[in-house]
Order: sequence, then C-alpha cells, then structure tokens
Amino acid sequence: MSKKIDAALKDLKKALKKHAEVVGGSAVSLKKSQRASAKVAAAADAYAAAVFAKSGLPNPFTGMETLADSTIASLSAERDAIKESLTGPIDLPTAAASTPAD
Repeated sequence: MSKKIDAALKDLKKALKKHAEVVGGSAVSLKKSQRASAKVAAAADAYAAAVFAKSGLPNPFTGMETLADSTIASLSAERDAIKESLTGPIDLPTAAASTPAD
C-alpha cells in the first residue's frame, strides 16, 4: 500500500472511531456529531483523492450522502469565528498615546 493511501486510511479510521464515540453515547450533542461527521467526510475525501492519485480509480464513496448545505455553512461560520478570535487584529498603542502629557 502506498504511504499516502496508508496515511489517509489511518486518518479515516481515526475520524470514524471518533464519530462512533460521539454518536454512540446516551446523550448525543448535535454540534459534536456534526463536527465528527464533517471530519469523516473530509477524511473520506482525502482517502479518495489519495486512491485516485495512485491508481486513477474513482471515488469509492460516490453516491453517499453529504452534509446539508446549511450544516456546511454553519460549520464554516463557526470555523471562521474561531479563526478571527484567535488571529484577529492586535491593538497596538499609538505613538501619541504613549507620549507623556506635559
């Protein structure tokens, strides 16, 4: 097996295991299950891309449902909000504000 396919398979297995843990409990969080589903979908896409790059074979997951557009939009907005809060602009004091008053 190629290294890229092996790595993609490992990531897919990890995503599936996490998904099973999230949705297999007695109380299932909608947001956690949506995140886990998105990770499974991304890992499946990466696996399919690795298989295609190596062998030229089509996506083995063709025909399977994907996330609803509203879920993708919600997850994208959440990701962007987190990114902005973590990497947003940093307020720097201006030169005038740091000069002592006479």
